[in-house]
Amino acid sequence: MSAAYVRPDFDVVTNWVPQGASVLDLGCGDGELLARLKRERGSIGYGVEIEDSAVLACLNRGLNVLQGNIESGLNLFADGAFDVVILSQTLQATRHTEALVREVLRVGKSAIVTLPNFGHWSVRWQLGVGGRMPVSKRLPYQWYDTPNVHFSTITDFDVFCADKGITVERRVALAGGRAITFLPNVRGETAVFQIRK
Repeated sequence: MSAAYVRPDFDVVTNWVPQGASVLDLGCGDGELLARLKRERGSIGYGVEIEDSAVLACLNRGLNVLQGNIESGLNLFADGAFDVVILSQTLQATRHTEALVREVLRVGKSAIVTLPNFGHWSVRWQLGVGGRMPVSKRLPYQWYDTPNVHFSTITDFDVFCADKGITVERRVALAGGRAITFLPNVRGETAVFQIRK
């Protein structure tokens, strides 16, 4: 993904994290969000990342980061150890989604999850009319090299939460970097959910 790509979901996440909250950012990448939360919200916490270069980038930013596979469990952390656990554009790249969400809600008092919306009209158009898997600025990968394992829509995640007894405290769909309310499952490019047990 281009370095010039701006993550509008980071604005929402930053606004939703309480001042001074303890945070665990799973799949934190180069630590951009964690650094922003530390700077703007006074957050303290950790990132967990598997990629060597991303872990090094986090360390270079002065962040607390652990290298590991989040799907191996979060046994290092006690129940309710963090005010907020963040899965920012991470959940769709995991294989054991339900087990991971259970662990996230065990170690966090709440969680913020951001997802690409595979129900967006452009995705539907590329697949339905073009007959090919979608490629866009927000989904820049070809079908054969995508890190995404699960392709869900905003509605899919709502149904998942309802089926698993997870409370959705708030949600927002973003299009062009702005919150939208009209036809979010068709028009939203990205969704941000705050969930709790």
